[in-house]
Amino acid sequence: MGPCESLSHCKLALAFAVLMDLLGGAALLVGVFTHVKIREQDYGDLLVYTGALFVLMSMGGWVLWYSGNIEGLTSKREQGHIGSAVDRLARNLSRKIRIYRSHL
Repeated sequence: MGPCESLSHCKLALAFAVLMDLLGGAALLVGVFTHVKIREQDYGDLLVYTGALFVLMSMGGWVLWYSGNIEGLTSKREQGHIGSAVDRLARNLSRKIRIYRSHL
């Protein structure tokens, strides 16, 4: 069992979320606890806001990773629900494409 086996699916979304968390946290800490001045311009606020945006973007990565790892969800069809109009349309379209390809 490798080190990434327990992470299951969506490793790219996990890497994105962790990277954005690290960058955002670092930018927030630098912006709050240091006085960053370049040519007498204070960039502390810019770092705080940028860090907050990075952390906000990381939340999207966490949602993608979490939703990609949900297992065991059953479809409405397996639960015994009547198919919706979209399901019927998709089945009909699929049948037509299959019939069309079989004639080629």
